Amino acid sequence: MTAHLPSWQKDLAAGFSNPEALLQYLKLDFKAYSAQARDDFSMRVPLSYAACMQKGEPSDPLLMQVLPIADELNNPVDFQDDPVGDLAAITENCIIHKYQGRVLLIITGGCAINCRFCFRRNFPYANVQLNTQKEGIALNYIRGNSTIHEVILSGGDPLLLSDQRLKALLQKLSSIAHIKRIRIHTRLPIVLSTRVTTELIRILNNLPIPVIMVMHCNHAHELSEQVITACLALKQPNITLLNQSVLLKGINDNAQVLQALSEKLFTTGVLPYYLHLLDKAKGTAHFEMSQIKAIKLHQKLQQVLPGYLVPKLVKEQQGEVAKTLII
Repeated sequence: MTAHLPSWQKDLAAGFSNPEALLQYLKLDFKAYSAQARDDFSMRVPLSYAACMQKGEPSDPLLMQVLPIADELNNPVDFQDDPVGDLAAITENCIIHKYQGRVLLIITGGCAINCRFCFRRNFPYANVQLNTQKEGIALNYIRGNSTIHEVILSGGDPLLLSDQRLKALLQKLSSIAHIKRIRIHTRLPIVLSTRVTTELIRILNNLPIPVIMVMHCNHAHELSEQVITACLALKQPNITLLNQSVLLKGINDNAQVLQALSEKLFTTGVLPYYLHLLDKAKGTAHFEMSQIKAIKLHQKLQQVLPGYLVPKLVKEQQGEVAKTLII
């Protein structure tokens, strides 16, 4: 049945969903994961991403981003299902209109990888994500509000749509006179680089308005040769490539690690954009780093990197008119 699927969809289907299988592949102890944490939020890891992990190393920074562990079951009271207030900003039952001049569409609830720190890990996707009926409602809302200049496609991951479906939606959005640009938030070029097809590049590059692709890479080890090739192919006249990272305790809370990430991103054609403080979603408390430590870390980055390679340190606060700039 998979014979007629594009190669990236076959790669997606071949990924790890069983922690024991992933740990066996990495030659690690099966006891390293929590079955309850897995049941609360399923595991999904593409094989190409697992191939970037160091075998026999339980503290590998990529493994720590995806393996369900018992720490996820410890939930302080300030860690919530909807930590950034997305649900309060939903209008027309399908659009997140939180900030002036731009709206966000949840294209799908699916991802190629289930990051354990995901701020939407408890999000009610079935109620909000776009379907055929909601797409029409969303387009009418955007057409009727000339103050909207940018549409953000998010999820889940919007690049899980087929080239055909994505092309149709992008063409409809770009035909609206007051829409000046489209932003796509995605992790697929990093974790499933075969998704970057020739057709996808053609679709994005041929749109009549600019596309900003905001990728999500947290560690330089994620940037394999295949990922680098995909990102360089995406670097086209109509496509701007940015990266946002999440500051994660024990994974990238180190100036040398973040310096290496910024340097490698730039050689990959991607400009560092945001370094996020952790959004306080239930199940993610063990990743949190204090704001004071984050500021000191960011100051170290400013000492060793040129300004254009230093991402802005930000956090998202419910009810604010924009992301809060820390430094």
